[in-house]
Amino acid sequence: MARIAVFNQKGGVGKTTTTLNLAAAIAARGGMPVAIDLDPQAHLSAITAATPSTSDGSIYAFYRDARPLSGLLVDSALGWPVIPAHIELAKVDTQFGKGPNVLNRLRAGLVRDGLGEGGCVLIDCCPMLGVLSLSAIFAADRILVPVSADYLAVKGAVQVDRTLNALQRVVGHRIERRYVITRFDGRRKMSWDILNTFKARFGADLAECRISENVSIAESPFNECDVFAHAPASRGAADYGALFEELESSGFLGSTAVVARDALAAVA
Repeated sequence: MARIAVFNQKGGVGKTTTTLNLAAAIAARGGMPVAIDLDPQAHLSAITAATPSTSDGSIYAFYRDARPLSGLLVDSALGWPVIPAHIELAKVDTQFGKGPNVLNRLRAGLVRDGLGEGGCVLIDCCPMLGVLSLSAIFAADRILVPVSADYLAVKGAVQVDRTLNALQRVVGHRIERRYVITRFDGRRKMSWDILNTFKARFGADLAECRISENVSIAESPFNECDVFAHAPASRGAADYGALFEELESSGFLGSTAVVARDALAAVA
């Protein structure tokens, strides 16, 4: 099993889109990913038609009431389970502080429930470095960092790298990470300049696959589906399929990311 936090301290770089389409790619190949929406904006929950009517059915209840994560799983409209978010999740920072108990709670909950055993857990993070994002980082085995091909995103990626390096002293080891460039437009010189900057800065931590600027990727959330369902022949679908293949073949998704669909039955 791999637990992967999809994180960047800058918004609008494709965190939710990447979580959505990577989960869909795993599911399309016979796997059963589990997605956790850890962003109070709850965009992933909305796209997957998993939005709860109250916070009682969201991951906020895990923090507030110690509800088991397995009891919060929702069968999404896209065919794989989601633990949804709610706007009340924004209260976590002020209600529970930033001590080790709350920061390690998500990891402990995942281990206790055996959530995602034999598969892959994807955590869609909020863009602020607070309790929620730190909880995801501490719960994860690896960090996937989407970075859009623009100047400000370069600065944001450098900040993420510094943050992860600083946290190494806390977790006791180097946090495995992979940066993936999104919204790449090969017609723009700036895109290639940014690519070369990332190669020099991040080396092997930069995914070879790039996600192109593509209208189908932008349209699919509006239609409450992933890019594979919305436009399977599109460049966007091809790019996210290639990203899955690269991450799977490198072991980043874990050795058993793709498993039989009944693997979750023992947990749910």
